[in-house]
Amino acid sequence: MNRLCLVATAAAALLFGHAVFAATDYPTRTITFINPFGPGSGSDTVCRILADPLSAALHQPVVVEDHPGADGMLSAFYVHRAAPDGYTLLMATNSPLSADPFLHKNVQYDVVKDFVPITRVGSFTLMLVINPKLPIHSVKELVAYAKANPNKLSIASGNTAGIVAGDTLEHWAGIKMLNVPYKSTPPALDDILGGRVSMMFADFTTAMPHIKAGTLRALALSRIKRSALYPELPTMDEAGVKGFNLDAWAGLVAPTGTPPDVIAKLNKALRPIIDSPAVQAKFKIIGFDGFSSTPKELGDYIKTELADWKKMVQDANITQD
Repeated sequence: MNRLCLVATAAAALLFGHAVFAATDYPTRTITFINPFGPGSGSDTVCRILADPLSAALHQPVVVEDHPGADGMLSAFYVHRAAPDGYTLLMATNSPLSADPFLHKNVQYDVVKDFVPITRVGSFTLMLVINPKLPIHSVKELVAYAKANPNKLSIASGNTAGIVAGDTLEHWAGIKMLNVPYKSTPPALDDILGGRVSMMFADFTTAMPHIKAGTLRALALSRIKRSALYPELPTMDEAGVKGFNLDAWAGLVAPTGTPPDVIAKLNKALRPIIDSPAVQAKFKIIGFDGFSSTPKELGDYIKTELADWKKMVQDANITQD
């Protein structure tokens, strides 16, 4: 019996020692960013901007895998089930970690309990964009046109921000549009450019090149304050949708159980990268407001956003599916 106890104790010490070594020695192999949307999406672009400098800082490859589908739930569930070792990280957004629990019944993870926050990455500014062939140049004209032409307009959504923003607009204006869901923003924009769908709330990252080319028309911003990147564009609040303030955020999280020193090492590496002039310049080009945080700040923010998105979904009278 004593021998068995000694063997068990030695085995436990060995396992503990290995876990400590693995955490302290981290990383020793490739780190993967799991992106909840498709190639060319805003979150995909942000992942790729961060991947190379993080690889240089940690001396290991950092790759990006796109796992689009179910408004980001597929990617969140994938990371939730991944080994909690710091090698599989979720580029979390408001879709899987703020809105999905109130939009869908079958969310198979707990936003707060199943993930460990690492750092905020920033926020996407959304704008309401429309096919320029339509005779609509403002939110006021949009509402008037929709009322005069019932069932003629359609609105795409490439994420939960688009769903909630579109339904909020319909509820406020008393109009009805055909809602067309997509797995990601780029294919939705393709159909707007082709005239198959009328409009959508899209992030700066994917929409701005088309606006500059004149193939899309921007009507309003989703945030309460105007953007320095597009100061002439009014906000939805200024356009008459009072109090409209939708923030599409991004942050990195890991599966619960990831060692605290691994989280600390990732945060220490990522914060100077996110806040560096070089990365900030790249963020500015794509219309992304980048900034870092402590893990606690991101954790507190996620809890606040859960309450805010619950209210937005309820205020827009969106039925959980």
